[in-house]
Amino acid sequence: MTEVGAATRCKVMGIVNVTEDSFSDGGMYNTFDAAISHARELLAQGADIIDVGGESTRPGAHRVDEAEEIARVVPVVRELAAQGHLISVDTMRASVAEASIEAGAALINDVSGGLADPNMLRVCAAGDVPVCLIHWKTDRFGSASGRAAADPRGIVADVTEHLSRLADDALAAGVLEENIVLDPGLGFAKNADDNWALLHGLPQIIDLGFPVLVGASRKRFVASLHGSARKPQEADAATAAISALSAAAGAWAVRVHNVPFSLDAVRVAEAWDAGHALGGASASGDYPQGGGNQAAAPAQAADNDGNESAAGEGA
Repeated sequence: MTEVGAATRCKVMGIVNVTEDSFSDGGMYNTFDAAISHARELLAQGADIIDVGGESTRPGAHRVDEAEEIARVVPVVRELAAQGHLISVDTMRASVAEASIEAGAALINDVSGGLADPNMLRVCAAGDVPVCLIHWKTDRFGSASGRAAADPRGIVADVTEHLSRLADDALAAGVLEENIVLDPGLGFAKNADDNWALLHGLPQIIDLGFPVLVGASRKRFVASLHGSARKPQEADAATAAISALSAAAGAWAVRVHNVPFSLDAVRVAEAWDAGHALGGASASGDYPQGGGNQAAAPAQAADNDGNESAAGEGA
């Protein structure tokens, strides 16, 4: 991939919905000033990428006018990109993608997988930007409600095969292989069992060989872990757990509303995988020099009488 894919840690993509009807924060950031302020807050909290969207796909949503979507998204992209930030644009329209790329967008996040607009893949290829292709089987792109016909082989096989075909379509349209990102489409015409099966089967999707984006943040199946639906904002801790597991499985990025929770989560996965403290961490004074998992030097291990010292954390 391009610079969007730099670094090894699972990236955290912060969501900025410049919409009136998104399921979690619709109407909160639907002005230029509010969207810029929220984006800067997410960046200050450590977001690697900001994903700007001007059209909701929540269950029951209706598509907005093309001109309105451009008016919502492009000024925000231009302002943030001019400041050197990595900006993704969540859109199903090639015209919005093209205007966003011209304004400085570094990635196009198309929840239709390039199927809603026949010009989308060509625009992304011409702009030489990564494009994220999602699994969403539907008769009408617009609302994520409903459920696609069940595949007798199971949801993981269906999603894996569909995403592979989308990648082939992108390659045929001229998109570079390193500019293709895949997303299993959690919550898009899927029920809770489907979503959990896809998270369990995430390694199979990653095995396709493309970077994988996971978007579970505040979705209904996460908020309903206790058997009854909670407010979307009350699902941030569960979302962070999914972020940690996704990162440990090898996901390229997680798309979230609460950046600090998921940033900690992917760092936990990184440290767990490495088996040592991350760069810059220091525990001097608490552990023997060189780290608590290393044997103490002879001078530390025994005092002058040959007794063991008390170095370490204690009880």
